[in-house]
Amino acid sequence: MFAIATVAIFIAMVLVLIRLIKGPTLYDRVLAVNSFGTHTVLLIGVMGFLNGRPDFLDIALLYALINFVGTIAILKFFRYRAIGDAMWVPPVTKSRD
Repeated sequence: MFAIATVAIFIAMVLVLIRLIKGPTLYDRVLAVNSFGTHTVLLIGVMGFLNGRPDFLDIALLYALINFVGTIAILKFFRYRAIGDAMWVPPVTKSRD
């Protein structure tokens, strides 16, 4: 059963890579990278149970956290063009003198 799940995850990862290459927009590509990371987490978990090493789940959880934080950082960069805390400056308005 785990071997079939591994093959299914590999097929899903190939389909996600196709979406990554052919994605029409930037956000489709970011979603594909996030989905590829999720499939990698699933693959690490299934391979851990397939090899009799359930401690791989710790590695999979760590990778899931890194995947989540990385996706949020990429989306923030594409929106604000800065990763760190940028100081917000109010727009200059003309005064009526």
